[in-house]
Amino acid sequence: MEEYKTLIHEAFGDSSEDSDNDDRKQPLKCSNQSVFGENPKWEQIDEIKGLSLCRDFLTPDQQSILLSSVIQEGWFSDASHNQAMRFGDLPEWANELSTCMRELVQYSDYDPESFDTSTCEMDKQECIFPSELLNREPLFNQLIVNSYQPGEGICAHVDLMRFEDGIALVSLESSCVMHFSRAQNGSGTDEKQTESKIPVYLTPGSLLLIWGEARYKWKHEINRKPGFQKWDGLEIDQKRRTSITLRKLCNTE
Repeated sequence: MEEYKTLIHEAFGDSSEDSDNDDRKQPLKCSNQSVFGENPKWEQIDEIKGLSLCRDFLTPDQQSILLSSVIQEGWFSDASHNQAMRFGDLPEWANELSTCMRELVQYSDYDPESFDTSTCEMDKQECIFPSELLNREPLFNQLIVNSYQPGEGICAHVDLMRFEDGIALVSLESSCVMHFSRAQNGSGTDEKQTESKIPVYLTPGSLLLIWGEARYKWKHEINRKPGFQKWDGLEIDQKRRTSITLRKLCNTE
């Protein structure tokens, strides 16, 4: 776990005291010594195999640094633009983010009793993200950044097959509820299955890892229209939400 704390500090830091430094050149680097905080905790979504959530992946200060890096790219300077895609060589901050995810899985402590051992291998990495995916190079080579205004979300979908298994999603700014529902099996719509939706609460700074059944057999959506964003019976106060999605393109050779 100490290795992860060191890495997360080197990549993101945890203090805003260096705001006077030239962070345009190295937007994710901070020189202050810090301790990351409590060990990040993983939650497994029991109903969906291959879906793991780490709510405390990034501290508020680290989120601010990451969001500043996104803003400095200039992708959303025009109000009509709310999505940016990059393939191949990703920005340095995105590569650092990928490295931190890998280290997080490798060094995280978690309560084995919180995981369904019948769906996991003995290696703890298998319960969060399979080793064959975690150790691939590069881990990710495709990036999507979305900037959603209140009321804007995403329709139910399964990610395109042009991407390999294993997807990572980092949430910034506003909280939201992402709903998962079974994908159609090709033999017609099962109305009972279609209506059954599993809610997942994504808080700012959280990391969601999607692989296996969760990636191929479940659709995911975010409906931010009035009345759809509720958690524990309360309506979520929606603000702008930024999401960072990392994937790997399939090898076409």
